[in-house]
Amino acid sequence: MQQNNNHQVEFIPLLPPHPNRQGEGGVRMEKKQASFKNKPLISIVTVVFNGAEHLEQTIRSVMEQIYDNIEYIIIDGCSSDGTLNIIRQYEHCITYWSSEPDCGIYDAMNKGWSLAQNNSYILFLGAGDRLVKLPENIADLCADNSVIFGTVYLGEKRIFRSSVGLKLKIGNTLHHQALLVHKYLSPDPPFNTKYTAYADFDFNARLFKRKVKFIASEDLIGYALPGGLTEKVHIPELLEIIGRNFGSVWKVLGLVYYFYQGLRYGFDKLSFFP
Repeated sequence: MQQNNNHQVEFIPLLPPHPNRQGEGGVRMEKKQASFKNKPLISIVTVVFNGAEHLEQTIRSVMEQIYDNIEYIIIDGCSSDGTLNIIRQYEHCITYWSSEPDCGIYDAMNKGWSLAQNNSYILFLGAGDRLVKLPENIADLCADNSVIFGTVYLGEKRIFRSSVGLKLKIGNTLHHQALLVHKYLSPDPPFNTKYTAYADFDFNARLFKRKVKFIASEDLIGYALPGGLTEKVHIPELLEIIGRNFGSVWKVLGLVYYFYQGLRYGFDKLSFFP
């Protein structure tokens, strides 16, 4: 992240006190933060728990971006494996970080969302994920408070090309490693923590249902660390989200689709139990 003297200073709130917080820091601890009036603000949020093995590559991918109006927030869930040592090593490049207990990944993501400035586009990276590239024309893409989506490398061999259309009604066709969502679209934290695997799909579905404008960009590129929470498809939660957002017909179509996927690729990749 490059720095520039042509900036404005804003006063930004921190997370409220927590009795079991292990620490917090970053430049925001000075109760101020630099941002640029004439450029869209990108808020990158990393949530991590015991991710010392992979976190540094995520932090460095943010640091290496040429675009210079980025704030970087890290929410740690009380790691005990050396994660905090890595965070403190790069504290000078982190807008704000906190380490405290949470109620799961989406609770942590909600905390990160609440800390992003109201005029920003928010992107989530897990530990081991990387931001490969931001579009050079990002100012043009961010002109109308829309959602911008791009391409995600799934490990070294697979490419996930995000899309928006009817298929989004039966599965998450958007990956958060290349997804910029303006906070204006949800001033309050958007993730329903009753969902443990697909709260991001639920949020994307709600945006789609609201007919929010989605813009594709080939120059927005992310990398997702293989494995993770949704390596196995959790059918009951997916079907509940589909039915809740799009109705029973789409829920049935979703069930048929995932049964077909099981026949095609093997039912060992699917979980039919909560």
